[in-house]
Amino acid sequence: NRTAAQVGHSAVMTCPPRTGATMVTWKISPKIGGPCTLGFRADQNLVNRTNCSDSVKSEFKPEQFYALEIQQVGMADEGNYSCEVVNQEGNFHQMYQLTVLVPPRLSLYCDNHSIPVCEAAAGRPAAEILWVPENSSTTEIDSHDNGTVTVLSRFTAHSTDRKTVTCKVYHATLNETMSTDCSSPQSDLILYIAIALGFLIIITFMAVIYYFKLHGCRLCHKTKPPDTSLTHSLEDDTTEVEPYTTYVQKENTIYNSVSDLTGGQNLP
Repeated sequence: NRTAAQVGHSAVMTCPPRTGATMVTWKISPKIGGPCTLGFRADQNLVNRTNCSDSVKSEFKPEQFYALEIQQVGMADEGNYSCEVVNQEGNFHQMYQLTVLVPPRLSLYCDNHSIPVCEAAAGRPAAEILWVPENSSTTEIDSHDNGTVTVLSRFTAHSTDRKTVTCKVYHATLNETMSTDCSSPQSDLILYIAIALGFLIIITFMAVIYYFKLHGCRLCHKTKPPDTSLTHSLEDDTTEVEPYTTYVQKENTIYNSVSDLTGGQNLP
């Protein structure tokens, strides 16, 4: 049977459920270190330990099916475990393959380019990382010498309108959801300043146009050429009146001469 235990926790495995056992033997073959053997003889009520650490214990109680307990499971405890029970009916075996699970260290942060990064570090087995909203992402996997794996995922989609993104981490020991907002306050400030400057430039441009339009009209009124039609009319009238004035003056001269002549004839 395959069984799993989280590092730092306890693991319990049992022998075949048989009664009247005269001998029970646990054999342990870890991936790291040498084999370990725990034996129990019922007729002598004797427990024999060979090359086993203190964290491996068994009380060899029939009501507990001669259960074996590993306290504070570590990476070195991973391996194969077998129990053999002997009674009058024969020999019975139970096999286990113990896998040690290591929960990853989770972190969600924004890198120097304001890109969300979700990391599940030193987990065993490797964690699975998903993003909400579902968009493109890049994943890096780094395997360590102790069997743990670090998974790093970068959210690379730029088409989403949502500022907050959510990272979901799935692992045999946990399911976690984390959210972050990597929108840069400095970028928002620059955007607001650019919008304000744009409005200011537009208002200034309109004000300049209005100013030149207003003062240009005033200048047109000030420099408007005088109306020469009246002057031309007066000159024409003067030209027309001058012949008549000359004629009248001539008539008056003739009249005066005749008067003088007539007056001279009437004298005694």
